[in-house]
Amino acid sequence: MLYRITLISEEIEDFILEFKLDSDATFFDLHKLILKTCRYVDEGNFSFFICNEVWDKETEITLEDNGNGYSDEDIYLMQDTPLSEFLEDERQRFMYRFDAEDDRDFLLELTEISFGESIDEPCCSRKHGLPPMQIMLEEEDIDANLLKDIGLNKSNITISGITSEDDEDAEDEFYGSEDFDSEEFDPEGFEIEEGNSIS
Repeated sequence: MLYRITLISEEIEDFILEFKLDSDATFFDLHKLILKTCRYVDEGNFSFFICNEVWDKETEITLEDNGNGYSDEDIYLMQDTPLSEFLEDERQRFMYRFDAEDDRDFLLELTEISFGESIDEPCCSRKHGLPPMQIMLEEEDIDANLLKDIGLNKSNITISGITSEDDEDAEDEFYGSEDFDSEEFDPEGFEIEEGNSIS
């Protein structure tokens, strides 16, 4: 079976990714694909959380066993857990915690299951917008000289991402020029009300 998974961010309204993976791919495969697509550093405590229809977290799938769970709790590791173990029905919701220190997550949904289809390698099939910064930065932590070297200044930095006012083609340079039709994706399907947090 082929899974199509859609990812959005609460921080960046127009940031959307779509992935295609076989159902027997692991959560570790999806983890690596998210990091690669967002160009995040593979350092930190990453986790997936299987959620119910109102985004309540039910089961955690961790990168490694940190020994914090109770002895009677099952521990699920990304490397050993195929997607199909928890993602069985379309519209299944789950989260990916990419910044454990500040409890920041991506929201994911199993958008489509294609029976009788497969894919050789997991891939990102659609991307739109720029991802949020992997680590939250306070203004005093921003190195003005470093920003100057990459053509930005502090006015271009936001708490949830980096934008360049002088480069209107920043998104195309980051992601290429793949067309994205916002009409094909309805963020309301995630039922997130503005101003409310699901954490």
